Amino acid sequence: MRTVEDARREWEAGNRRFLEEASDPARADELHNQLDAIIGELRRRVGATFTLDELAAAYERADDWVLEVVSERAPSKGWVRTASLAGDAAFHAYSRAAQDYEP
Repeated sequence: MRTVEDARREWEAGNRRFLEEASDPARADELHNQLDAIIGELRRRVGATFTLDELAAAYERADDWVLEVVSERAPSKGWVRTASLAGDAAFHAYSRAAQDYEP
């Protein structure tokens, strides 16, 4: 099991890679659609009130459902390759709403 610190490092690294990919105007909309779909699913799965530990626990089980969410709600050319980046970016963004979030 990952620690919260390990998960946060993965989210931050994935977010940086996501932002690099999304800087391509031809890909930006597709990637942001993936990000929005995953954040929507995080709201459903984790809720509005949560801790970083709870979010890290959801991350442990996210591989399968992230692919499912993107394939159903935001598929695009090459989506399988970018879904994990969008997932990490979504967890990174969502973590800021955690009750115990500290930059």
